[in-house]
Amino acid sequence: MAFLRNAWYVACWSEDVRPGQLFHRKLLDEDVVLFRKPDGAPAALYDRCPHRFIPLHLGSLKGEVIECCYHGLQFDCSGRCVKNPHGDGKIPAAAKVRSYPVADRHGILWIWMGEREADASRIPDYAMLDADSGFHLTRGHVHIEANYVLMGENLLDLSHVAYLHDGLIGSPQMVETLPAVREDNDVLHVDRHMPNVDVPAVFDMLFRQDGQPVDAWQNMRWVPPSCYLLDAGVKAPGGEREVMGWYYGIHLLTPETSRTTHYHFASARPPGSVSDPATDAELARLRRIAFAEQDKPIVDAQQRVVGDQDLWGMKPVLLAIDAGPVRMRRTIERLITQEKETT
Repeated sequence: MAFLRNAWYVACWSEDVRPGQLFHRKLLDEDVVLFRKPDGAPAALYDRCPHRFIPLHLGSLKGEVIECCYHGLQFDCSGRCVKNPHGDGKIPAAAKVRSYPVADRHGILWIWMGEREADASRIPDYAMLDADSGFHLTRGHVHIEANYVLMGENLLDLSHVAYLHDGLIGSPQMVETLPAVREDNDVLHVDRHMPNVDVPAVFDMLFRQDGQPVDAWQNMRWVPPSCYLLDAGVKAPGGEREVMGWYYGIHLLTPETSRTTHYHFASARPPGSVSDPATDAELARLRRIAFAEQDKPIVDAQQRVVGDQDLWGMKPVLLAIDAGPVRMRRTIERLITQEKETT
């Protein structure tokens, strides 16, 4: 499968890459090793020594160079071999590995895996995840056994919460609302406003904790190729949005392979909202149930059926609720085609 390469993807949470340690992941079908320089700045290299193709993450970090565990060749942050301990120490011109631009922003390590110059201004805004934002934060990671576009379609069609997440983050009346879809320079917005519905458990915990009907909303923003921001919440029927009762859901998908995805998710609840250790732990538990025990098995099963087939070739039935997912898929296809034509 082709990936859009000239874009920022989430490599991992910033805290995953610790000083003095090597961290490895497969991203866009490439093995990558991430580490920090002595000043804390992140770096990333292709995770393979060019000598005998040993993964570099099996070696050791010495200052800001990685030493291969097999024969001791050392590579700096640019991927250049800076030491050959054998013979006269001559370093072959081919002794180098690819380096990737990395940015540390919003508690996330972003990686650019394309050939064009990385543009940091294109990193999506997730300022609510900053440590000084005042938001109450929880975060996690799930490995999805499915293509990242399938998982993205799940996020852009939230009508499924009335069935798959009924009682947890959805309720039956929510299915009656069709999404409002709009685009702005390839950024997609899919919004749903649902008046006078039964309050789902998660939102009841965040709001009045009385089980009474509410007006609910789900506003999803998608930034290509795979970054999502959900503004979701509830309020009193006919009332105004309050401090309580809502949160930002951050959903960040990075292809591992054509059939697997790294899914980083977070919740950011506004300053002044309910936050105590017991509530925070229960909300984190319920959200993880929704992602890991409800969404993941369904999307994984969908991938097993689709396999390597072209989705359009399978002639899927399209419903009114599919406007967002279809636009997303078409946009990704167009951007990948444009990228190929200009390289």
